[in-house]
Amino acid sequence: MAVPPDSGAAIRLGETAQITGEENRAGFFLVVFMRFLAGVWVIQGLMQWSAILLPSEALLDNVSALHGAAVIFFAIFDLVAAVGFWLAAPWGGIIWLLGAIAQIAVALSLPGFFSMLWVAADFVLIVIYFVLTWRAGHAGAALGQPRRH
Repeated sequence: MAVPPDSGAAIRLGETAQITGEENRAGFFLVVFMRFLAGVWVIQGLMQWSAILLPSEALLDNVSALHGAAVIFFAIFDLVAAVGFWLAAPWGGIIWLLGAIAQIAVALSLPGFFSMLWVAADFVLIVIYFVLTWRAGHAGAALGQPRRH
């Protein structure tokens, strides 16, 4: 009887490693990448909260409703994504991807909210995340172990 592959094994910490050497590095780099991005997203979320709680002038009175909604959205969403990424939870990656795509959409629809440099960084980070996730998920396949989906 075949054991179903464990889709979260590549990013789960504290488990006995079933793969070694080069294949184990992919999961390690994925977790390090996720923890690094968690720190960046905490900083982003706190910057949005500082715009709400410590404005130099009344923020929500002086901007459009769309701009105010974006500030509130990212103040909450960035911190939730950071927690999920820090925990290396599969839902953290999904929330982070939604947040990164939302940042790109907001940067394109609200000029000046995010810089185009940040949009380029989001694209690069998304590609890196997918590559690391793919490599970690397929680690061990060359050794005859079941593929992780």
